[in-house]
Amino acid sequence: MGDFILSLPAMEHLRAEYTEVWAASRNLPLARFADRTRSIAATGLDLVGLAEVEPPAEVFEELGGFDSIVSWYGANRPEFRQAVGGLPFRFLRAVPEEGAGQHATDFYLEQVSGCAGAIPRLGCPRQEEEFAAIHPFSGSPRKNWPLDHYRELSRILGRRMPVKWIVERGSPEVEGVEVQPPIDDLYELGCWLARSRIYIGNDSGVTHLAAAAGTRVVALFGPTDPAVWAPRGPLIRVLATDGPMALITVDRVAEAVLG
Repeated sequence: MGDFILSLPAMEHLRAEYTEVWAASRNLPLARFADRTRSIAATGLDLVGLAEVEPPAEVFEELGGFDSIVSWYGANRPEFRQAVGGLPFRFLRAVPEEGAGQHATDFYLEQVSGCAGAIPRLGCPRQEEEFAAIHPFSGSPRKNWPLDHYRELSRILGRRMPVKWIVERGSPEVEGVEVQPPIDDLYELGCWLARSRIYIGNDSGVTHLAAAAGTRVVALFGPTDPAVWAPRGPLIRVLATDGPMALITVDRVAEAVLG
């Protein structure tokens, strides 16, 4: 989700008279600029190039109907690139080079436009309400601030405003806090986040979603480089550590949120 959000300015730059976006089904509600969106799994594109599986012939027919296909998908799969040879594909590098220090949004955008400095936006209505949103998880436990730290932060913030926790479907349960019912549509979730006074979370897709929705964000970073992967925007504050995430103190986060 996070990479998809960071690549939104690049995809929007590529918009033509007619544009389709093929991506993971969960990300499709975020491609609101597209004329049509398609799930990669539903098209059979994910089967192309696999020796043990025959992809449906329709996927090649559909791909052949496009004037141009710009693809970050399959860039690192030579068998995929060989299977679609002769189709109008232009493959782009899917991940910024390690150590380059270039922000991912600029990396994606420069590949298609030569420009930089864009901010991913979702266009959610910004009707701020008096509550803080917390999302305590991410795709890797190493990137997670300790749950006890989040609980203590929630108690501190709770003296000033209601605190609502976001726990995605399939995440561990968090007891003793107000957890919002899961919102599966990512655009709807983004617009819910846009209502919050402030959002606090780790380096995660939901954190990028909150930033793109236009809310104030305090993002907590440890093992990943914020120069490359931090959410981007004028309302973003990043707190980072070179060591374990627990080294970011509760007081430091509370000051960033309430200051």
